[in-house]
Amino acid sequence: MNLPGSPFLARDGDRLCLDGIDLATLGQRFGTPLYVYSQAAMLDALARYRHALAGRKHLICYAMKANSNLAVLQTFAAAGCGFDIVSGGELARVLAAGGRADRIVFSGVGKTAAEMEQALLAGVRCFNVESVSELRRLSGVAASIGRVAPVSLRVNPDVDAGTHPYISTGLRDNKFGIAHEQALDAYRLAASLPGLRVIGIDCHIGSQITQTAPYLDALDKLLDLVETIGRDGITIEHVDVGGGLGITYTDEQPPRAEALVAQLLARMDARGHGHRELLLEPGRSLVGNAGVLLTEVLYLKPGATKNFCIVDAAMNDLMRPALYDAWMAIEPVQSRELQALRWDVVGPVCESGDWLGRERELAIAEGDILAVLSAGAYGMAMASNYNSRPRAAEVMITSGEAVLVREREQVTQLCAGERLLPMESAPESGD
Repeated sequence: MNLPGSPFLARDGDRLCLDGIDLATLGQRFGTPLYVYSQAAMLDALARYRHALAGRKHLICYAMKANSNLAVLQTFAAAGCGFDIVSGGELARVLAAGGRADRIVFSGVGKTAAEMEQALLAGVRCFNVESVSELRRLSGVAASIGRVAPVSLRVNPDVDAGTHPYISTGLRDNKFGIAHEQALDAYRLAASLPGLRVIGIDCHIGSQITQTAPYLDALDKLLDLVETIGRDGITIEHVDVGGGLGITYTDEQPPRAEALVAQLLARMDARGHGHRELLLEPGRSLVGNAGVLLTEVLYLKPGATKNFCIVDAAMNDLMRPALYDAWMAIEPVQSRELQALRWDVVGPVCESGDWLGRERELAIAEGDILAVLSAGAYGMAMASNYNSRPRAAEVMITSGEAVLVREREQVTQLCAGERLLPMESAPESGD
């Protein structure tokens, strides 16, 4: 039986398997909490975009904020992808994983001068600039080191993507991008500043988008600007429509990547812009359904009004439920002949918001391992050490083998950068 979300996740008898590998065995071998990813599932998702873009000038830039593990980046770099980054740290990760700087677009509202210089010296393909102030700063940094910064302005098209307010990025009251009505003046400024070269236009309207209409509305607004800017003699070489395509967590029915891309290309053709290069920045749709989080049931705690299943993974390991009220499927990795009861699946962190799933029908016993599904995106990437909890290990399934791609963090590492006060500075005991 295949489960919703990924064809690579299926039941084999009473065992849950990812890409043919028994997850119970992996939990026992590597311990829990444990993130497990299928490389084949990631490449399958990428192939859907590639198939739709065949024969067209394009660049797929993986939005690495979704999952920045080096093995994940290595997978996409080896496949010829570009990368969408939002920090100097992400730039360093891409380069360490074998990614090409000339396929990197640098987004983000708060790039520092040091990050700009780092990216210029590396030779990134483009800066997605998000404010007039940033334009001026980037111009100064580029001129000071004798470089020219290729720029694309991220336009805020004021399009409602119909998603959670925390991951909506294309509305007028969001912090991202330059307002559509101010974009022409910003392009004129960019074209006049030293150290800058205008090459593109960009937008990104949100995440976990499940309809094509918002993309087409945003694209139309971008193309309106391209035409207006062109009359000023400013050439736009590429159109970047961002990412944000949703995945199936429960009953969502987002468009397939092929369908979305086909409609975008058709709209560009219809408006006479089919010759321009199309950039896409998918993240969640490439990795979200390629991963699971394994966690052991520590205690079962029946109550008068609620039953609590206490597991060893917590909100520090998987923030999405606590932060976004996100629903993620939870499955036992081994089926049991037990009565199913309704449980709230919660972690050990000292917060009532520390939960992974509420009101789940599960047939489980203490010591069982559960799999939180569709955890490949914004799982480990958002993990923290809250409550001084070491972060989980990560495993990648590749060519039929499970490879440890991040060791489990140790408690000793948590204090590695900290220092005690000199004894003479410590307060005296009150005893």
